[in-house]
Amino acid sequence: MIKTTRKIEILAVLAAMTLAATGVVRAAEYTIDSSHSAIGFQVRHMAISKVNGSFNSFEGGFVFDKNDPSVWQAEVTIDAASIDTGNEKRDDHLRSPDFFDADQFPALTFRSTSVTMAKGGQGTVTGDLTVHGVTRPVTLEVEFLGEVADPWGNQRAGFSLRGKINRRDFGLTWSKTLETGGLVVGDEVKLLIEVEGIKKK
Repeated sequence: MIKTTRKIEILAVLAAMTLAATGVVRAAEYTIDSSHSAIGFQVRHMAISKVNGSFNSFEGGFVFDKNDPSVWQAEVTIDAASIDTGNEKRDDHLRSPDFFDADQFPALTFRSTSVTMAKGGQGTVTGDLTVHGVTRPVTLEVEFLGEVADPWGNQRAGFSLRGKINRRDFGLTWSKTLETGGLVVGDEVKLLIEVEGIKKK
């Protein structure tokens, strides 16, 4: 009886090791193709309009297996000074100590901690976002757009992500109050992200 139980335990351990190994083999590493990806945001201005912007310089990657979201991981580093809203004066202000203070805090980072996916390629990704030296957990809605082999023999995978944060949670508190009581710069920031990755060979 003891020998039989021992055999069952050994088989269970071997089975678990095999499954784990299989997961590692299936999961592949991808490098973010920044020329076909975008990290954008949107914020209210004077409560009556919306300003769109983006970060033009970033790098990162992700681990991905479409059949097993539990192994998904993502990490990205963004150059704070690369912020671009289409207005040089405004961008210089955003780089200043009033906002991102890009000289003291040159990078924004995101590192995922968990991913949950449902049928239809929809789900959420939760991770730690660091902005202005402050780290907070954020959850983004994610849509898996698919994967394809390009004409040059590369395997690609694409995602769209959406979410929102309160800039004050990250120490970005500058603003002015209008006579109507609204703010020159809104507190809520919408995140609009498109990611295309190339599988490492």
